[in-house]
Amino acid sequence: MDPECSRLLPAFCSVLVDPRQAVADDTCLEKLLDWFKTVTEAGSSLLLLQENPCLVDLLSHVLDLKPQDVSPRVLSFSLRLAGMFAAQEDCFEYLQQGQLLLGLFGEAGPLSWAVWSVPTVRSGWIQGLKSLAQHPGGLHFLGDSGAVDALFSLQGDSSLFVASAASQLLVHVLALSMQDKAEGSPSLKGSAWPACAQKIVAHVEASLCSTTALQITQALNVLTTTFGRCHSPWTEVLWGQLSPLVAHLLDSEPVPATHSLVDLLLSVARSPVFASADCTLWETIARMLSCLSPMQTGPLALGTLKLQHCPQALRSQAFGVLLQPLACILRATAQAPGPPGLLDETTQGCSMTVDTLLSSKSACVGLLCQTLAHLEELQPLPQHPLPWPQTLLVEAVVIILRLCDGSAAPSSSEGCRLCGTLAGCIRVQRAALGFLGTLTLGTSSWELVPQVFAILLETLKSPASSPTVLKKAFQAVLHWLLDSPTPPGCSDLGPHTPLFLRELFPVLQKHLCSPCWEVRDSALEFLTHLSMCWGGEANFREVLLASDVPKLAWQLLRDPESYVRASAVTAMGQLSSQGLQAASDSPGHPEVQQGLVGELLHILSVDSEGFPRRAVTRVFTEWLRNSHADVVQDTEWFVATVLQMVSRDLDWEVRAQGLELVQVFLAQTLGQPNPSCPYAVALPKVTPPSPLPEVLRTLCQMQIFDFAFRALFDCDRPVAQKACDLLLFLRNKSAPCSGLQEAGDSSDVASVEATLERWQVGEQGQPLGSLEPEVVLAALRSMDLEGLQSRLAESSDHVEKSPQSLLQDVLATVALLEENVADCY
Repeated sequence: MDPECSRLLPAFCSVLVDPRQAVADDTCLEKLLDWFKTVTEAGSSLLLLQENPCLVDLLSHVLDLKPQDVSPRVLSFSLRLAGMFAAQEDCFEYLQQGQLLLGLFGEAGPLSWAVWSVPTVRSGWIQGLKSLAQHPGGLHFLGDSGAVDALFSLQGDSSLFVASAASQLLVHVLALSMQDKAEGSPSLKGSAWPACAQKIVAHVEASLCSTTALQITQALNVLTTTFGRCHSPWTEVLWGQLSPLVAHLLDSEPVPATHSLVDLLLSVARSPVFASADCTLWETIARMLSCLSPMQTGPLALGTLKLQHCPQALRSQAFGVLLQPLACILRATAQAPGPPGLLDETTQGCSMTVDTLLSSKSACVGLLCQTLAHLEELQPLPQHPLPWPQTLLVEAVVIILRLCDGSAAPSSSEGCRLCGTLAGCIRVQRAALGFLGTLTLGTSSWELVPQVFAILLETLKSPASSPTVLKKAFQAVLHWLLDSPTPPGCSDLGPHTPLFLRELFPVLQKHLCSPCWEVRDSALEFLTHLSMCWGGEANFREVLLASDVPKLAWQLLRDPESYVRASAVTAMGQLSSQGLQAASDSPGHPEVQQGLVGELLHILSVDSEGFPRRAVTRVFTEWLRNSHADVVQDTEWFVATVLQMVSRDLDWEVRAQGLELVQVFLAQTLGQPNPSCPYAVALPKVTPPSPLPEVLRTLCQMQIFDFAFRALFDCDRPVAQKACDLLLFLRNKSAPCSGLQEAGDSSDVASVEATLERWQVGEQGQPLGSLEPEVVLAALRSMDLEGLQSRLAESSDHVEKSPQSLLQDVLATVALLEENVADCY
């Protein structure tokens, strides 16, 4: 331990046990516990206590206080601290000699005090015991002190955090007590288990036989965590002992604690101990799938289908359960009987599903949204069922969307009721469109594409579609445009896509003019992604340029909503990169006459919101990286102009993106820096770099060094980090330079260094002035950039988090409180 911390500890401990001095800040105590944990894990806890006896005195004094004088936060801190020390067996024995641990954690301690009613104390007691229970001595202590019985009662605590922590500790104790049996024979009977384990298992058995749903839930939660964490042979014995009781729960009407029961069965099924066939487990799951309600079976069916090892018959049953709601929808809305096969199988015995769909709007909406979400989650997984009923799923989703927008015309009474229930339901529309977007992954039949395009176009055209539904529809359109199959011999766009695009762009134009800014924003995002993927396709370019979409996107650069302006900047940047921007013939704004570059520079210089300015700097960086035609005409003027505006920007993300722009420029002129991250994206290869002396003079003329030095002392750490990395790259590149004379004893160098020192303390009013390459090189070599880089890599609160600072804060706070009390008199 640091000597200064050891010096502060006695005063700190005295403050904690003085009832007249309240510790106001829980955060400091939490951080100090983290520090103590680090100290105890790195060395001997016993040695720590012997060198700092004030810590033992702290624990003793807490017990000596009158119960009414004990502070809950101090008591919780002491309990957790004692548990950390007792985690090491020699320190545990040392504390046991003075009966400290029994006083703190035994029945005569805080459990019987009035302060026990505070959840923080109960939580600290549990956490202290969990730290303590790391060795056989701690395990025996839990059994002898009555702590296990207290944990049983805390499972039903009014605080969910305390109840959860108690269950977690019971699992920890059970696993620790069975540690020696972990590699033993699976045939070991439960009667031969350690006493502590037998006690916990007996309590779980009694709870499973209880008529109270709460006790059953508590037992199931303990078992779920046990099978999820412990994968030793003894868990197979445990399941064999308890599985009849679990199966017996299914005989109750209604089945109690269904969510916890589902979690338990899936936890057991995922355990590698049960990788081989366990008939009782699969039979119980199959029985649950057939007796629970549709809403309850959904999570179990999905979990079963995600298992790596599962009997095929059970997988088929689970998939049938998952498809039942959609099969019922198809059956209720079919004009004629559907095709035989899976549809018939899934509708067998699905009267409960029909009843749920027709019982109420909330039940119908909840079941359909859950089913669609489960199928969307299952679709991309490698273990999804085969054959995958793609056609049925697409037809079901299309029917659901038609029921929602009112365009379906069912003939049956059930279909008519569903039509009335789902009409205008935004939740179901969003879920259906989300699932429809993923169905492109398994589509092999291009005959489905027209049907999907038709419903998506209707959804986009409908004036009743909400902004969130339109956003989902745009996303689904993108998926189907980019991933849908094409018949053999067709172009990349397929036979249906050009016609669809001709119908789509008038709708897109309408949404770009929507009075709702969320719709305009979604339409611009859709346009950006579409042009990014298909900007080179002749059919797409023809349809786009024949529409007013590029012109409308240009006009949205002046939208009153900043989010829309930012999306318009990104869209126009992408269109321009593909040569698809609108002609600059708008008479209203002189900036438009200067082209898109002038318009974006105008936004960067005058826009009052940060989002559009950030979008502009990102677009400019991509243009420079990809050698945009408007940039390569005069790259140096372009970079210098952008930096002149960025350097004055109040948004740190804009300044950071400006440094990214400089990095791309330097990579193209000096060569690429070695990326510090192994996953960094490589910049495109460019022409061979220019001679270094010439480049440095150019950088000085462009005032890049002025910008980088100023950013080095930026108050926002990400900006300073980028600037430091940039200057280190420049210094390393200039090291072998022989074309420049070393600036020796130069007054210019001294002036620059003096200015930088003033900038470092916040006085950035004075500019660097005209710089020469020799002066810049000398300033770079005199700076400790590596040291600055290390300091910038530290967290912003590394000083405040130091244990010395935390101890001083507690003591200073107490002194301040005392001073305020004195002032009152």
